[in-house]
Amino acid sequence: MSDKDQAEEKLAKISTGLIQYSPEGLVPFGPVHPALKEPEYFKIILEGEKIVQVIPRIGYAHRGIERALQDRNWIQAIYLVERICGICSFSHSLAFVQTVESLTELEIPRRARYIRLIIAELERIHSHLLWLGLVGYWTGFDTLFMWIWRDRERVLDLIELITGNRVHKSYATITGVRRDLPENIERHIQPAMKYLSDRVKFYKEIINSEATILIRTKGIGWVSPDVAVRLCPVGPLLRCMGFKRDVRTDDPYAAYDEIVPDVKTSTDSDVHSLLNLRLDEIEDSIRMVLEAITSIPTGQVKSSIPRAIPRGDAMGHVEAPRGELFYFVRSEGGNKPVRVKIRTPTLANILTATEMLKGHTLADVPVVLTGMDPCFGCMDRLTIIDIGEGKRWQINGEELRRYGIEWYNKNR
Repeated sequence: MSDKDQAEEKLAKISTGLIQYSPEGLVPFGPVHPALKEPEYFKIILEGEKIVQVIPRIGYAHRGIERALQDRNWIQAIYLVERICGICSFSHSLAFVQTVESLTELEIPRRARYIRLIIAELERIHSHLLWLGLVGYWTGFDTLFMWIWRDRERVLDLIELITGNRVHKSYATITGVRRDLPENIERHIQPAMKYLSDRVKFYKEIINSEATILIRTKGIGWVSPDVAVRLCPVGPLLRCMGFKRDVRTDDPYAAYDEIVPDVKTSTDSDVHSLLNLRLDEIEDSIRMVLEAITSIPTGQVKSSIPRAIPRGDAMGHVEAPRGELFYFVRSEGGNKPVRVKIRTPTLANILTATEMLKGHTLADVPVVLTGMDPCFGCMDRLTIIDIGEGKRWQINGEELRRYGIEWYNKNR
């Protein structure tokens, strides 16, 4: 048996528990760790300083939103799905309303589709800038972090000017958007986009010349494209491996059939390539926002919203800043959904991130995990399993509290 085959067999035994590493070879990373903005746990297995296996254990940030949606009407549900993620809140509300709209025969006004594109791309810009700043922070380049987050305020100011909110936009609604653009909004958007375009060029020069960035990201987190075929990551993480996949072009929504994205790819497959790729995507988002604001049609921004949604199942997806965001919605013809299932980009990417860590050192973990652009709060789900009785089910908060009391009384 070759050395490679022996190593793979050893890793397989480790992951299934047939081999137990000594405490010196196991490093618990999380669920509370300075490098994680949300709680999550990774069991890191080392040989010396080299990472040979990473086993994630999800479930520390569950909030029960999927179950809570079943107790809210269709309009209330829009504002709840936004709370799944503050960074890409509009992506969640847009994915939800588009999935619900597919159960109806209502026409979405063309102006509303343009406005949806504008807000989605502004959100992509601010999300990518936030991520770029965090990479600067974890590489020890705090000045880059502060520069980028200062520039990100320009985008948040525009979002607030249009929607009334900086984070949770509360803007998308079934059949359109909640209100029209402010008058002469292009006077604010155009100079802001010009400023950001110049800053992106400046940041490209920095990340491709500054030793602090190059040492910590060049070749770090490299992963073979074969891993993408096997584990199916999404978004920039997939595109940095050379795969030209983007929901905006593969299955156009909003106004992406008229203002077509230029899907960026790379073949370097490391954290440094992700830096360049996201800066390229920011440039393309700026182009689309400017094109949309200058060619936006006149007309209504929403149609009449039905009191009840027809019976049926629907699936929908959008290209969120982190990648494909998937929604499943079931309606029984009433004023509430009976089931909403959500697959977020982080859930699709987390196994690829564990592969990216293999062969690197413990010091590389914060940078590589940040390279994935994780949102663990978006990802986590909860299923109750009763091992004794062989049951598994999903419950709401009150039922969980009652079940805990009953279990305690029975077993104390």
